[in-house]
Amino acid sequence: METKMKVVIIDDEESAIDNLCFLLKKYEGVSVVGVARTGAAGLKLVQKAKPELLFLDVELPDMMGMDVATRLKGNTDWQMKIVFYTAYNKYLIDALRSRAFDFLLKPIDVNEMEVVMKRLLLDEGDTSEVSAPRMVLDEDKPFMLFTPTGDLRFVRPSEIGYFRYVSSRKIWEVALSNGSFLPLKRNTTADQLCEFDNSFVQIHQSYIINMNYLVMVKENQCIMYPPFNLGEELMISKKYKKEMMEKFYQL
Repeated sequence: METKMKVVIIDDEESAIDNLCFLLKKYEGVSVVGVARTGAAGLKLVQKAKPELLFLDVELPDMMGMDVATRLKGNTDWQMKIVFYTAYNKYLIDALRSRAFDFLLKPIDVNEMEVVMKRLLLDEGDTSEVSAPRMVLDEDKPFMLFTPTGDLRFVRPSEIGYFRYVSSRKIWEVALSNGSFLPLKRNTTADQLCEFDNSFVQIHQSYIINMNYLVMVKENQCIMYPPFNLGEELMISKKYKKEMMEKFYQL
């Protein structure tokens, strides 16, 4: 008999629980073994059920989901992945810092759910299509960037999804998590940008990505986590692909 992946849900919203259970029914390899509606009850349930996968709401009646994750850290003697989900994407970076495997927004989109479950249930071997999780940001030290007008800006790696080169202006720009683009001084080079943090890797003459936001590589296109999953296509050129993949596996 095939062993199914045990799933626990911690959420106080009944409709969200029902929706998540409905979405999970299509995956034969998983089984929801328990639901808790408070953080305290969830901690007890996790220790009892020992699930391989935990869907954890960010806002609970008695504590924050990040607090639940912190209390579980170091107190689990089995492998368990956490997927945070919430209606508010402002919690994304906190979720990443709490070592989440992934992050979903309510109401959960079927396609986004598919991406998460594929990462969990894929067969071994097709590592170019689906990546291992890269969302752990242990050190998030700010560094200095200069704008074309000479202004100084401190930016953390977690605030950056990617850099893009704008050939018409002959400058690099930074794609920030707030949806804006920060232009950099004209003589900034790709090598200088990659040196700021080891998660910054060049994938194209015009693009440098933050590997911590990379979900997967699909047909030479980088699929990114929110909020960098919409907009322009981040394509990998042949020149940089080998080095980029090697770097990815080392992170």
